[in-house]
Amino acid sequence: MRTGTSSSRQGIERLRKSIKVVVILVLLGYLFLWVMLSTNTYRTKWQPQLRAKTNTTFFGKQGANLLVFTFPVLLTASLGCVYLHLGKKLSGNAEGKSKKSRLAAWKRPALVKGPLGIVSRIELAFFVMFIVLLVWSLSMYLKNGFARITPMSAANHGQKVWEARWEDAGLRLGLVGNIALSFLFFPVTRGSSILRLFGLTSEASVKYHIWLGHIVMAIFTVHGLTYITCWIATDRVNQMIKWQKLETSNLAGELALLAGLGLWATTFGRIRRKLFEVFFFTHHLYILFMVFFILHVSVSYASIMLPGFYLFLVDRYLRFLQSRGNVRLVSARVLPCETFELNFCKSRGLDYRPESIAFINVPSISKLQWHPFTVSSSSSLEPDRLSVVIKTEGSWSKKLYQMLSSPSGLDRLQVSFEGPYGPSSTHFLRHDTLVMVSGGSGITPFMSIIRELIFISQTTQSKTPKILLICAFKNSSSLTMLDLLLPLTNTPSNFSNLQLQIEAYVTRDTEPATHNSKVRTIWFKPSPSDAPISSILGPNSWLCLGLVISSSFIMYLFLMGLITHFYIYPRTTFPNSARVALHVLLTCISIAISGSVAFLWNKNQNATDTKQIQNMETDSQEASPESSEYNSERELESLPYQSLSQATNVHYGKRPDLKKLILECKGSSIKVLASGPKRLRHEVATICSSTPADNLYFESISFS
Repeated sequence: MRTGTSSSRQGIERLRKSIKVVVILVLLGYLFLWVMLSTNTYRTKWQPQLRAKTNTTFFGKQGANLLVFTFPVLLTASLGCVYLHLGKKLSGNAEGKSKKSRLAAWKRPALVKGPLGIVSRIELAFFVMFIVLLVWSLSMYLKNGFARITPMSAANHGQKVWEARWEDAGLRLGLVGNIALSFLFFPVTRGSSILRLFGLTSEASVKYHIWLGHIVMAIFTVHGLTYITCWIATDRVNQMIKWQKLETSNLAGELALLAGLGLWATTFGRIRRKLFEVFFFTHHLYILFMVFFILHVSVSYASIMLPGFYLFLVDRYLRFLQSRGNVRLVSARVLPCETFELNFCKSRGLDYRPESIAFINVPSISKLQWHPFTVSSSSSLEPDRLSVVIKTEGSWSKKLYQMLSSPSGLDRLQVSFEGPYGPSSTHFLRHDTLVMVSGGSGITPFMSIIRELIFISQTTQSKTPKILLICAFKNSSSLTMLDLLLPLTNTPSNFSNLQLQIEAYVTRDTEPATHNSKVRTIWFKPSPSDAPISSILGPNSWLCLGLVISSSFIMYLFLMGLITHFYIYPRTTFPNSARVALHVLLTCISIAISGSVAFLWNKNQNATDTKQIQNMETDSQEASPESSEYNSERELESLPYQSLSQATNVHYGKRPDLKKLILECKGSSIKVLASGPKRLRHEVATICSSTPADNLYFESISFS
């Protein structure tokens, strides 16, 4: 039996290596095409040959771009799904020790402060290479474009040479902006297999989306202004309202730019933080932006940026399907520090990693608002529960806290759920020591890590790293958040195998508070309409996602080919706007059919779990044990909480000396995680990047 298992494992590993090689080769070829796109070699040699072979009555001019730009990315996404599916079949927890990564030095912070935030050396290197690609493309476009403009060619269009070059410069800026737009949607595709292949999550990749968004809008704004000023200077203002049926529509481009500017205006830090709801709703202008953009450039050229947007649409539709129902909210723990934990029921087939996030909607507060929160539970330690911890900061969370802390209480709370989303793997066991630094509610991502390590220390032979948790709170009432390090149910009898040390700092209080610090637990009644949280595509979600991506794209090609061959091609002329409408409609139909079939099939598979939840009766339980201050006089009935108290040192009236605490840690490999306010994360990043020691591995965790 062991021999067969070992042979099967080796077969899976070989298959994964083969897929990895194919994916790398495809991506290298895809990136090489972007480098060559602006050259005369591509324009005069490669592109004509491609169009000659693909410009059929089924695909038209769009065929070449679909083949060289769309197909490689969707193939990579589909193969990536298979790669990740096979990875789940390998042992999850037995990570073991690993050799020092060759990229370890490149993952250290290179920039800490500034508009880009905390940026590692490898991120900075890729950012610089991307900027070089844009500069290279613009320079080649301008060089080749200006070389074709002569006094005679300009006169043929009724222009002078400077006017033709001015207008040509605007065109080339638009082409360069499309390069950045092609990558814009990859970071915000939450269930993306491509992100997971690079070891990224959608939450950690949001900053890439922000960078790309600013670049896209800056280039497109200059692109639009270049054309508008040229038209004004040459008395051709009427070009601004031009909407040609068969060629580029100027008016559509201007409408796309206006939608983009309205979206862009609310994305800057101060506006986004103070007026989040305005930012949230105006961000949906991306729909108008993309529709008018495609009308502006035509379907054929839009195929260049189609793959990223196509994967985003697949992900967005699947998320829509998951968020339609209500989930079973089992209980809530309400803390005196205006913080609460929501405990949901989940199917046992749903596995997720520490540092995952989930999106929650409470219709009684707002049917439209979805808010991201860090998952605090461990799917290994709590196989049938999923928890999130929420700190009241905005109006939405304050309303929810008031509902839960009301003396009259709640029998049931209707909640919709989306996610969870997280890394495909974790590497905590590869380090000797874990140093986790948090400020305020930044402790929530560390709850899931500690719970995961508690499970590993009790159930496997793997040696867990030594844990140093450094947490800072403003008030002593916030110390009750440490009670959430342990789950409400299925609490382990002991975690003596876990080397845990907690250094808690209360910055504003100089001594323990005397007010009531009881943690209140609320148990909710089940409803027939509630269902356990489950993966949108089931336990084999990656494999199903690959099937949805591939089948929907094949369906799109099939329908598009039929309509083009029998309806569009026989006509001598066909309006561009009608062609765009048809392609958008076919894309949406294909994604909707494939996604709905996968969703309904998985829903039937989960019918047993749903029935069990509907029949589940809530046990009448009292509130959890009172959570008092962490000192020598603390008396708790629960042994785990006693162990937690013994591992905790509380320091009142001062801030932690982070540099001293971090540099005093011993070990050949020390992972330093920082979560909380930007200032704290920057301070930790500075410490890790400035020290000459090569045993510190820094990671900034985005928490919600």
